[in-house]
Amino acid sequence: MTDDRIQINLKAIRADAGLSLSATETLTGVSKAMLGQIERGESSPTIATLWKLSKGFKLPLSALITEPPSTEHQFKESITVQTLFPFDPQLGSETFVVGLSAGLTHESAAHRSGVVEDIFAIDGDVDIYFDGSWHPLGKGKSLRIAADQPHGYRNLGSFPVHIHNTIYYPS
Repeated sequence: MTDDRIQINLKAIRADAGLSLSATETLTGVSKAMLGQIERGESSPTIATLWKLSKGFKLPLSALITEPPSTEHQFKESITVQTLFPFDPQLGSETFVVGLSAGLTHESAAHRSGVVEDIFAIDGDVDIYFDGSWHPLGKGKSLRIAADQPHGYRNLGSFPVHIHNTIYYPS
């Protein structure tokens, strides 16, 4: 993902909402300084920052990062996100392939109320955090979690692994 694309999407979303940097900070919990740096292309946001923005604006993650579906986005913490299906307002969902580097743990804050995630382990074993503890998910297995609580993904293995992640947003 190019930082320029995030910059363009964030500016457009903020402008469409008619929000100042101060109002956006209040809405999202992302500081004015960080918002300005992202919009000017001076800072590369983490996936956690993008989720804060998504939650605050009540938009799907893909509203901030959408590019052609074949593009894979690399974030600072070594998680990769490839959009398979951008947000579909009729279905209220979006689907990604998420890559986790060897030894990586990625924790996600709670999404807005009612958000659900379907997770499918594509090419290796992963652990999924929900309901206050880690749960193993073997290659080829799937589960559904309430994502309106803290949750996370970790790869304790020696090789990168990938998961399909479909996120459902309540209407």
